[in-house]
Amino acid sequence: QVQLVESGGGLVQAGGSLRLSCAASGRTFSSYAMGWFRQAPGKERESVASIKWSGGSTYYADSVKGRFTISRDNAKDTVYLQMNSLKPEDTAVYYCAARRGAITLAATSYEYWGQGTQVTVSA
Repeated sequence: QVQLVESGGGLVQAGGSLRLSCAASGRTFSSYAMGWFRQAPGKERESVASIKWSGGSTYYADSVKGRFTISRDNAKDTVYLQMNSLKPEDTAVYYCAARRGAITLAATSYEYWGQGTQVTVSA
């Protein structure tokens, strides 16, 4: 079992930046691929970024490429999402998730989920 707790969300103006963190506890964090996902009101959950257990590979959704960066610190059991040049359409609840196995952006492949953190970007 893996427990995930997100933090770092908040209200920011368009063009601003936020850094989300996801702290993991439980089983060996370094053996899990990690992902960030988001869900806006009235919309389906969408993938944002994912990272291999080693940090050596990353995937990004087209909507965030060049603006968001996923990273991890296995010594701290934490994964991060640096979000720059934020847009109002980035407003959503952001979730981190963990899975054993290969890196993927497919949400249905993830076994463990956090409770989410709200990100609101004002115009």
